Amino acid sequence: MREIILDTETTGFDPFSGDRIVEIGCVELINHIVSGERFHTYINPERDMPEAAFRIHGLSSEFLSGHPVFSEVAVGFTDFIGSSPVIAHNAEFDLKFLNWELDQAGLEQVSRSRVIDTLAMARSKFPGAQNSLDALCKRFDISNIHRTLHGALLDAEILAEVYLELMGGRQTGLDLVTASREAGQTVRKKAWPVRSHTPREEELSAHSRLLDQMTDPIWRQ
Repeated sequence: MREIILDTETTGFDPFSGDRIVEIGCVELINHIVSGERFHTYINPERDMPEAAFRIHGLSSEFLSGHPVFSEVAVGFTDFIGSSPVIAHNAEFDLKFLNWELDQAGLEQVSRSRVIDTLAMARSKFPGAQNSLDALCKRFDISNIHRTLHGALLDAEILAEVYLELMGGRQTGLDLVTASREAGQTVRKKAWPVRSHTPREEELSAHSRLLDQMTDPIWRQ
């Protein structure tokens, strides 16, 4: 199962009033495990940066002027997210900007039906509580000490941890394998120690009878 954790930074609150996306960060999850695959880009908004927005993410007009405009990264972005579910915190905000930008680039918009909002999940799980990303980090004991400014990729990485906690936690003690992606390959490590003794004859017979009931069991391959 592939999912995409997404966050954006913008010049303001409303793309229909001239605000634009200035940063996109995405983190890939495979079976609720961070795979190591990421999409990250800064975007030239082709406009000034309001002081209020600059105080939030620290991205200046001068810095962004050296980066591509949205239409130049749009295909790379849509190729990365593919048809996978998209997870975002306060997803309506990100979706509003992304779909405006995608529409301007002549590309298909992201359907609301494939988007999961972690803010809505948190409000349902913790009604009446503070459910900002920082508040959820504190609740789940997730370190965000390095988060002095908002950043799309950093926030997406933090949100990945928060999302897994909202889903019930990874429960690593029950995992049969631990997966990580290195250089495009999946590395799997056994989580259970090797038995210190051989199985008894009755155990082998019971196992064989169980395999007879299966179609092409991996234990006989």
